[in-house]
Amino acid sequence: MPARHRGRRRTIHRLAHNDPVNDLADLLTPEGRALLDEVRGTAPADELAVATRLRREHPAELVSAALGQARLRQRAAAKFGSEDAQRMFFTPNGVEQSTRASVATYRAECFRATGVRSVADLCCGIGGDAVALARAGIRVLAVDRDPATAAVARANADALGLAELIEVREADVTEVDTSGYDAVFVDPARRGGRGRIFDPEAYSPPLSWAVEAARKAPRAALKIAPGIPHEAIPADAEAEWISDGGDVKEAVLWFGPRVTPGARRATLLPSGAGVRASPATALPDPEVRPVGRYLYEPDGAVIRAHLVAEVAEDLDGGLIDPTIAYITADEHHVTPYATAYEITDQLPFNVKKLKALLREREVGVLTVKKRGSAVEPEELRRKTLPKPQGPNTATVFLTRVAGAPTMLIGAPA
Repeated sequence: MPARHRGRRRTIHRLAHNDPVNDLADLLTPEGRALLDEVRGTAPADELAVATRLRREHPAELVSAALGQARLRQRAAAKFGSEDAQRMFFTPNGVEQSTRASVATYRAECFRATGVRSVADLCCGIGGDAVALARAGIRVLAVDRDPATAAVARANADALGLAELIEVREADVTEVDTSGYDAVFVDPARRGGRGRIFDPEAYSPPLSWAVEAARKAPRAALKIAPGIPHEAIPADAEAEWISDGGDVKEAVLWFGPRVTPGARRATLLPSGAGVRASPATALPDPEVRPVGRYLYEPDGAVIRAHLVAEVAEDLDGGLIDPTIAYITADEHHVTPYATAYEITDQLPFNVKKLKALLREREVGVLTVKKRGSAVEPEELRRKTLPKPQGPNTATVFLTRVAGAPTMLIGAPA
């Protein structure tokens, strides 16, 4: 089997060591569905005992498949919510690589708000994005080359009552005619046999193919890795970085009539707050200032989108170092784009001095954050608080201030 398949988002994995297509077919039978209900919520420590008991009345392969699917559903609850996860079907890679439901819902609403009523979802995986699009009232053609993955996507559309809006097709995405759809969404595979793929041209399909497919569509969105180099972003796309609960989840390249070429934006979920800059409005790098009373840690999406300058201006702040994305200011401002800390101490990096200060302040719980430092947080905690005692808490930032290794001590504002 070739190492790479265009249009194949998920590598074939065996569910509980069986053939995934046959496993799914068996689990969709009345006996399989009843067994799934029976093993729901089984703890890992109890799997052997449960399997032994159930194999007295059911085929061993079906019991293994049901327990494997129950395990995947438990993992998927963090992304899809427990209600949907317990009705859906998954592959191991599908759980790991599918879009978080909150992000998929946000993107589906972006499509709907621009008048999109039909989307060709290329490299659809287990169908998470297709589900979100259908729930927004959008008709979806969901395409994946892998037979097992396409079968799971089809089962999920049916399980969630969306089969009338989602057509699942097993095909090579490069051979699919998308001309009859209002928009195209492409989510290329960014993992291979050796793990995460960092070269966009090593995606499957390559980013260059996805970009050309997007340019041919009335509107389009390409899901890419958040760490993509900005120089790899096409000049005619608008790039968006999305975080959820403070964690950066993905980046998206948007194409279409309402897009500002070269613009960058950061969107923070669940609030939906956003900051944006176009080539005409982008600000220069903030000035470097001495550390003030407050330190602001920008959201990861803001940093990835290179919008720290815009947030610094909003906070009337500057940088503590030209290469470090920490903003300092003398006033406390409430902002969705950064977390504020009140700084009480600024010290050159010195473990003994930090240990003495923590003992003096009776700190029993220490949070260590770092940016621009090679020191491992857990190692510092072990050296400074070998036996945590004391009722107080503190946060230490291991960073650079004007080029010098520095420790900033404080607490959330």
